[in-house]
Amino acid sequence: MDTTLYLHAITGLLVIIDPIGSALIFNSLTAGSDQKYRNLMAIKSVIISGFLLILFGNYGEALFSHLGININSLRISGGLLLFYTAFHMITQELKFTKAEKDTDISVFPMSIPLLAGPGTLTLAILLFSQNTEKGSAVLSVSAAIISVLLITFTAMIASKYLKNIIGKTGDEIIRRFLGVVLAALAIQFIYEGIRNISM
Repeated sequence: MDTTLYLHAITGLLVIIDPIGSALIFNSLTAGSDQKYRNLMAIKSVIISGFLLILFGNYGEALFSHLGININSLRISGGLLLFYTAFHMITQELKFTKAEKDTDISVFPMSIPLLAGPGTLTLAILLFSQNTEKGSAVLSVSAAIISVLLITFTAMIASKYLKNIIGKTGDEIIRRFLGVVLAALAIQFIYEGIRNISM
């Protein structure tokens, strides 16, 4: 396994998925529900998200290649999309209404757009397409995706307690800080795309 790529991937995924922020949204969506329902929604959310990220990350580049889209063009467009996501993380407030009793929230909004939204899927493709040995890249990035989703799952299960500890102000500070980090990561992808496409 490529440790450098794993660390790079886990940093990027932690920033864009934001386990604490996602857990607090999960808590607001499942407020008043019993623990069995909360556990089921948390399990389904991370399984669906993991499947989407690993599948799309592995085969997304081949799909774009089949469509005649260069990976460096994807780096630039993906970087712009991530920057757009970062901009909204910094400047806007996420709002979701509480789910109706026993409504399945695992696909929407937990998996898409929160855990495996357009920005995360784009990041997965860019990470899987890093210039390293293919098997090593798949193992490293898949391990990073699983690690981040396990952290997110733990945070969702403990979201009642997280809300009491962090509160709304703490979540706002963390989300905006992570938005700045994501913006820097987005610019790095754009820079690499422009540099490689002109070679």
